Amino acid sequence: MKKFAGFFVLLALSSLLWSQNRPPESGLPPEALEVLIPSRNLPTIVPGSEELPRSFRQLRLGMTLDELKKALEEDGLFEFRGDRDVSFLPVKEENLVETTGLSFIRRAFFQLRDGQVFIMAFRLDPVTIDHYSVFTSFIKKYGEPGALSPAESVWENEETRISIERPLTVKYIDMTVFKAIMGEAKAEEAVEIFRRQGFLNEF
Repeated sequence: MKKFAGFFVLLALSSLLWSQNRPPESGLPPEALEVLIPSRNLPTIVPGSEELPRSFRQLRLGMTLDELKKALEEDGLFEFRGDRDVSFLPVKEENLVETTGLSFIRRAFFQLRDGQVFIMAFRLDPVTIDHYSVFTSFIKKYGEPGALSPAESVWENEETRISIERPLTVKYIDMTVFKAIMGEAKAEEAVEIFRRQGFLNEF
């Protein structure tokens, strides 16, 4: 019976190969056959051709605090304890979520501004995963880093900045929010310079 089963499998594959340019009579859609049968028209995946992601698993930049809490509670990779892991920073009206991880992740940090996540940082466990593996995986997906130093490797576009830092940490930053914060810092610095100059002019 096994010999006959093998024969029928080969016969079925031969039939599929012969009819790949015809509408499938088995009811399978054409896109399903493309998975089974190589096509010369399928695009070739070039290393470094993927866009920078704004998410890790179900966690993403821009999500609200409630969405973040729900995602952490449902993800078995984290030991999220609910509101005990959430802090409020009254000076900037920001939230900070810090939780422990399991397996490859030791700790995870999320910073929110105006109610949305703009920084995600994942401290990895160097015992279970190494810096070189993470670095080469990023290169295969997103190409060479735009900036490279002993402290960090950085991939960046207009919307997102991702870095691999030492100790082994992968960090995601929303560049729109980050630039706004930098602009505020420069404005505050300019005001402080103006006040200082005004004070000096009193002498």
